[in-house]
Amino acid sequence: MYLVLLTFADKGRAGELMAAHNAWIARGFDDGVFLMVGSLQPSRGGAVLAHGTSRAALQHRVDDDPFVAHGVVNAEILEIAPARTDARLAFLA
Repeated sequence: MYLVLLTFADKGRAGELMAAHNAWIARGFDDGVFLMVGSLQPSRGGAVLAHGTSRAALQHRVDDDPFVAHGVVNAEILEIAPARTDARLAFLA
C-alpha cells in the first residue's frame, strides 16, 4: 500500500490544469489502483492512497499526473506495510 503526498510547489497554475488532474484521478480509480484521494489541509496539496500496484508502476502513474509533470506539486511516495487493520480494511493486510 502506498501514500502519495502531492504538496504544492506552484499553486497558481493549479486552475489551468485541474481538469487534466481530475481525469488522471479518475483513471486511477477506474484502474482499481486508487482507494482514496483528498486534500491536505489547509490548502497544502493532496494525498492519494494506492493499492495493488508496484512502486515502479505507481511512480510512472504519478509522473503522468499533469500537476507533477508541470511542477504544480512535488510528489512523495511513501510505502506502507500494513501490520494490523480494522476488519473493514482487511484486504490491505
